[in-house]
Amino acid sequence: MTITESPDTVLQQGSARASILLAHGSSDPHWLAPFDVLLSQIREAMGANGCRTELAYMELAEPSLSAQVNTLAAEGISSIDILPLFFAAGRHLRRDVPVMIEALQQELESAGTPVSIQLHSPVGLEPEVATAISQVVQRKLR
Repeated sequence: MTITESPDTVLQQGSARASILLAHGSSDPHWLAPFDVLLSQIREAMGANGCRTELAYMELAEPSLSAQVNTLAAEGISSIDILPLFFAAGRHLRRDVPVMIEALQQELESAGTPVSIQLHSPVGLEPEVATAISQVVQRKLR
């Protein structure tokens, strides 16, 4: 499993689809709070016709990626896009998360619930993110 550079995912006709926003995780509720706000904003912006979007954490917080994938699979979701809320593709996204995804896919396949899971590149690599950060830094330094 490798990180996909393209946001496009090929879906089988009639398949149910969802997205998981994946954050690193922390035991500090103050660190977690902005992710709940972000999820609410995305859901509101996408409206009722948007792709179902959930939040998961790689470690140190709940729901875990595994729990979220299993919940979605149990609800009949057959295609999941994972959008990492990371600044760059470090060790976690290059090694740890792909191993987690592969294990989840194998477990679900063995249980008779195959799910296609697509790992996308981290949002921090998107040009809009770099532009937004640059603008904030420039504003703060003026």
